Amino acid sequence: MKLDTLNTAIIGPEDPVLVTGAGGFIGPSVVRKLLEYGFRNIRCLARSAQSFAKLEAVASTYTNTSRLGLIKGDLLSPDDCLRATDGVMVIYHLAAGTEKSFAGAFMNSVLTTRNLVEIFLKHGQPKRFVNVSSFAVYSNLKLQRGALLDENCPLEDAPQERFDAYGYAKLKQDELIIQYGKQRNLPYVVVRPGAVFGPGKPTITGRVAIDTFGFLIHLGGSNRLPLTYVDNCAEAIVLAGLKPGVEGEIFNVVDDDAPTSREFLRHYKKQTGLFSLSVPYPVTELLCAGWEKYSRVTGNQLPPVFNRRRCAAEWKGNRYSNRKLKERLGWQPRVSMKHAMSSFLGQFADNNS
Repeated sequence: MKLDTLNTAIIGPEDPVLVTGAGGFIGPSVVRKLLEYGFRNIRCLARSAQSFAKLEAVASTYTNTSRLGLIKGDLLSPDDCLRATDGVMVIYHLAAGTEKSFAGAFMNSVLTTRNLVEIFLKHGQPKRFVNVSSFAVYSNLKLQRGALLDENCPLEDAPQERFDAYGYAKLKQDELIIQYGKQRNLPYVVVRPGAVFGPGKPTITGRVAIDTFGFLIHLGGSNRLPLTYVDNCAEAIVLAGLKPGVEGEIFNVVDDDAPTSREFLRHYKKQTGLFSLSVPYPVTELLCAGWEKYSRVTGNQLPPVFNRRRCAAEWKGNRYSNRKLKERLGWQPRVSMKHAMSSFLGQFADNNS
């Protein structure tokens, strides 16, 4: 599979590739997959030099012919963007703002992306720009429970009402990339992972439960989760940058055989010893609507962190598809869900021994 992919890839193994956000949760796995596929000229951009030890550990298991360029920089700096993109052919853009404020998230997701793309178009050799987005951009407010959520699902049209700065910034980032594709011929692909999990990320997705009040409140019921294991997700991202003929496409990333929220929580509680309280979806929906209304009446004295849009997006319950990902990119989840869950839960073993 890897040899076939390399033979048909839009770039060769010596061509320069850039991974932004390389020190984050998914970044090291993307770098590892590129090395596994035989690429030997990889630049890794991270804000903090503390991330470099993790990346060097990834590269240490591969041959000395692989060149890992570690760049400490900020995409708000045009000079740092130039150092990172000069001569680069493919960019895997994982860097994103995680600020709670809309302004902060916009600055560190959208303005940074604009800087990166502008300089990439001027000083790079653009073959592909892979924008790593999120399921947070979708809205299932008008979908029925159990309906299919795929790449054709409507996007969120009022992210400010969802009170989700990250989702808002990702939505605007996608819009920016698509605009550059139409107006400046940027060869792009958008990848939208579901809930990415794996060792190194001890928190569980809010689609399963929240711990806002000091204990786990299970709101996901028997919903099937849009999970993707970090290594499987990384391989989908890498393939999106290599496969010919997929410019302008959008791919959702979810693994096969995902557990339900209830199944996931049961395994998680068994490993961690935590306590949970389950709330049925109709009750959750009613409480979120009431919270949202109270917030409006009181002039946002109590911020509407729980609202109808978030309720629908995270706990309504939909079906998910990776059919397009498999058919167009030839992707398969190489780590089974059984092994993925074992790997994720294994990180809690010492804490609960």
